[in-house]
Amino acid sequence: MATARRTRTIRVGVVGVGRGQSFASSATDLVGMKLVALCDLWEERLLEVGKRYNVATYTDYDRFLEHDMDAVILANYFHEHAPFAIKALAAGKHVMSECICNATLGEGVALCRAVEKSGLIYMLAENYPYTAFNMEMRRVYQTGEIGQVTYAEGEYNHPMAPEDRLRIAPGMNHWRSWIPSTYYCTHALAPLVFITDTMPVMVNGLSIARRTPDAKTVRRGDPGSVILCRMDNGSVFRIFGLTLPGHSNWYRVHGDRGAMEITRGPGYYGPGQVRVWHEEWDMKPGEIRDRTYLPDWPVHTDLARNAGHGGGDFWTNYEFANAIRTGTQPFLDVYRGVAMSSVGILAWKSALKDGVPLEVPDFRSERSRAKYAKDNASPFPSHAGKKGYTRLPASILGELKPTKEGLALARRVWKEIGYKGE
Repeated sequence: MATARRTRTIRVGVVGVGRGQSFASSATDLVGMKLVALCDLWEERLLEVGKRYNVATYTDYDRFLEHDMDAVILANYFHEHAPFAIKALAAGKHVMSECICNATLGEGVALCRAVEKSGLIYMLAENYPYTAFNMEMRRVYQTGEIGQVTYAEGEYNHPMAPEDRLRIAPGMNHWRSWIPSTYYCTHALAPLVFITDTMPVMVNGLSIARRTPDAKTVRRGDPGSVILCRMDNGSVFRIFGLTLPGHSNWYRVHGDRGAMEITRGPGYYGPGQVRVWHEEWDMKPGEIRDRTYLPDWPVHTDLARNAGHGGGDFWTNYEFANAIRTGTQPFLDVYRGVAMSSVGILAWKSALKDGVPLEVPDFRSERSRAKYAKDNASPFPSHAGKKGYTRLPASILGELKPTKEGLALARRVWKEIGYKGE
């Protein structure tokens, strides 16, 4: 793992004072960053957080971009990242964006073009590759011990109590209530891409249409999905999630002469052990047939251990700062970020046709990506009626309405947290 060159402090502005506080608190001397500005529409909370960090605050994004800073970290709503990133790049700011990069294929094309035009650094802030066990599996894979990947599995399934889900999704048109089951796929897919350095070229998606898990919320989307990705080396990855009962954050990689996985356990990370094993008849001298052990990060262990999301909230800021200083795009660059984000979109289009295979364009190639430049099909209400955008359903069952029970609980929870909108 490279060590960041400390030539100067990188001045950073963060958009979003909810999830964005993790990035704000991590923008410290330890990674060579300094938080200088915050931006959010929720003015009351913005001023409170801005006072805590003693930085400038803005409710207007255009004015925020005029602030004297080097980089912008986007932790705003899931489906808004690409337009905000494109504006920041045009204003001369490096960008790190929470997952996903793009809410439509057309936005993905526009974002790739904007990064290329700007010559600036762009990074997907996908934190799950940077857990200790995923970084260890990347290290093992790079030694060649299990050979080339043939099959892999990634799971990110995060159920929540109805009240908790409503608290983080206030409003009838909040993106969490309209997100299709395949869209939030990067937590499951990105670690596998990081470990094996492969890219998706084809996807099939199937959505799990069960209304029971969402009966007490106002969610319109399906609660889960399975995605199959054909990768550029011919291997197949299976991706599973989203909010079905049974919390799961788990990864497995099969190579052509061995396999490895993390051990299962409760919560996000379980016990965090790595298991590596081989067939007895296919072992090289000195290899251990089956071993299970608890890995650690290769460097900066204490900093990672004290950060959120299994160390990922430290490592994303660290890698972003390192990329800016060296002028070298990070591993999770715009092309990998857009491709993985687009897997979720294409898998949804596949699911709406009961699993037909769809090609993932090579976003590095203008020729490959150009035919998707005007594809702005979206399920999100804020895109409805916008020029160039077309409507996708959020469920394979069509346009769904919340139950009376779900509406009643939503209004009670939103009143409790002070939300006054519809």
